[in-house]
Amino acid sequence: MHFTLRIKQLLKQHWLTLVLIGFVIFMWFRPPAWVSEMNEALPNLPFTTLDGRMGTMEGLRGKVVLVNFWATWCPYCRHEMPAMQDFYQDYQAKGFEILAFSVDDDQAKVASFLREKGYTFPALMADAEQRRAFGDVSRLPTSFIIDRNGRLRHRISGQVHYGRLQNLVEPLLNP
Repeated sequence: MHFTLRIKQLLKQHWLTLVLIGFVIFMWFRPPAWVSEMNEALPNLPFTTLDGRMGTMEGLRGKVVLVNFWATWCPYCRHEMPAMQDFYQDYQAKGFEILAFSVDDDQAKVASFLREKGYTFPALMADAEQRRAFGDVSRLPTSFIIDRNGRLRHRISGQVHYGRLQNLVEPLLNP
């Protein structure tokens, strides 16, 4: 009985602290992200993935592409990557692709991080031309969704999660 009374007193005295802790936990798992609608042409940028595959944005026409700017030191970037991997595995066969542009300076560190975590989506090092083409991304994570015709359709400033990707990508996959 004394223990129950003590718990009630603590809750009464520290309710605001508990609410704030709950808010922080919620923000970690579902942080806010701002989605902007777009309809812009994307230049035909060349790229080379960390595993040496070369391509161009034009070569991805016919697929819906998530372009994600991230860094190994960014906690929200690291937190969103398992959802990206799950979505990639579930939707790749349906015409979905990911290009994860790392803004890190050390390619070996990026490759090691991806290998250690078991991420299989294509990753590459972002160069100045690629960053400029997407509006000089300054906040991480920032992602873009490109439709099957090679047009930028959405900008996501903040963390992506599986449900958000479903809402934005599925309509673009269905003709």
